[in-house]
Amino acid sequence: MSAMTEAVSLAGRLLVATPALTDPNFDRAVVLLIDHDAEGTLGVVLNRPTGVEVGAVLESWGAFAGAPAVVFQGGPVALDSALGLAVVPGEWPSGEFLGWRRVHGAIGLVDLEAPPELLAPELGSLRIFAGYAGWAPGQLEDELLEGTWYLVESEPGDVSSPDPERLWRSVLRRQRGELALVATYPDDPSLN
Repeated sequence: MSAMTEAVSLAGRLLVATPALTDPNFDRAVVLLIDHDAEGTLGVVLNRPTGVEVGAVLESWGAFAGAPAVVFQGGPVALDSALGLAVVPGEWPSGEFLGWRRVHGAIGLVDLEAPPELLAPELGSLRIFAGYAGWAPGQLEDELLEGTWYLVESEPGDVSSPDPERLWRSVLRRQRGELALVATYPDDPSLN
């Protein structure tokens, strides 16, 4: 890994699976990168809603979850752990407040151990993820060089998309140039 690669954090950006990615954990996945440094990379898959309501798992947070108010499968690692992401409207000069840590722009991690009623007035949108996606140091960079993922900018609305099943296509569609055409790639190319 070059010194330049080590210095550039990809936190806050999106990984969008290429149509050639065959791993079922990441088929048509859109991953928000939460941490990216010399120790590795951590992210959550934004477009894998489950049928489990947030209130059934984290009762105190159920009323604050955005629609759809279900737990999302954040990735194949540590499915028994929960992670909260929220979009906070407005400006926060310090970039943080009690129970929330900025990831990128208005997107941040929520401390699910904090009392929800303290954070709720500040949160514009909340999504809960079971598990996460992780990469060892240099692994993600290798996958990017191999063309496994498209690396694009995130928007706050990606985290709280009301139609997460269409997120893969919508993120690609908003890109410039040939990348926008990938959004039209058929679900099953053999039927084309």
